[in-house]
Amino acid sequence: MSNVKSLGPERIKELETYIHISKNIVREAYRQFDPKDIRLVWSGNKDSTLTLWIWRETCKQYGYDMPKAVTLEEGDSFEEVEEFLKRISKEWAVELDVASNTDVLKACNYTLDADVEVKLLNERNQKEIERIGFGGLEKFPFEPESYIGNHLMKSVALNTYLEEQKIKIIVQGLRWDEHPVRADDAYFEHIQGEELQPEQIRIRPILHISERSLWDIYHHWEIPFVSLYAQGYRSLGVKSTTKKLAEIPAWEQDLENTCERAGRRQDKEQAMARLRALGYM
Repeated sequence: MSNVKSLGPERIKELETYIHISKNIVREAYRQFDPKDIRLVWSGNKDSTLTLWIWRETCKQYGYDMPKAVTLEEGDSFEEVEEFLKRISKEWAVELDVASNTDVLKACNYTLDADVEVKLLNERNQKEIERIGFGGLEKFPFEPESYIGNHLMKSVALNTYLEEQKIKIIVQGLRWDEHPVRADDAYFEHIQGEELQPEQIRIRPILHISERSLWDIYHHWEIPFVSLYAQGYRSLGVKSTTKKLAEIPAWEQDLENTCERAGRRQDKEQAMARLRALGYM
């Protein structure tokens, strides 16, 4: 954590207020729902890990049972992220499920850029491809963060998991300042069920925490994070299409005047509103 400056008492009090707001969201979730019906979506990135930390701290403070977490295996992961998930889930005693669209992975022989023949996919995936406007498509290259790949490997994988586990309540590590389409997100959102889209309630405890405040919280409370952020990555997606934005740690970069997700695949970023309407987080 190079060049991390100590925080003054006023800033610490401000951060404590942000955490308190998040903890109140968690407490409200426990007033309404049973933890066995909740899943924390945890990618290992900075946002979902902070959400997990706050949720866990709230459970310890108020004696709540900790829900399970679920991570998405897209077939193109950073080794550093995989190691982090394994290590922290063990250290924090978090029960972690893995959701993956194995049907697609088998179709491409677990190989990036290999062709996926649509006719070889199961009925659910063929319907999903048609639903997003690619009816009649014969094949496509496997890229987890392409428009098709993102939908199949994230939204479909998670929705299928929720259906199989009969889970309707998910916790998301999203922030208002991360992407323009998330600026109006609510702490609690009810998603109506429809064909291929299970009914769900989405809980987002850290919406109000900015990127700068997030890193100040990490450093002051000494919360572990994936080492890639210290190498210059600001936002983590899949390995093959995520780029670092600088050669200095994320928290030393110009967080206020540059785009946090500039290192992510941009055609996906531009289609974010459409992807979210189809179930993307």
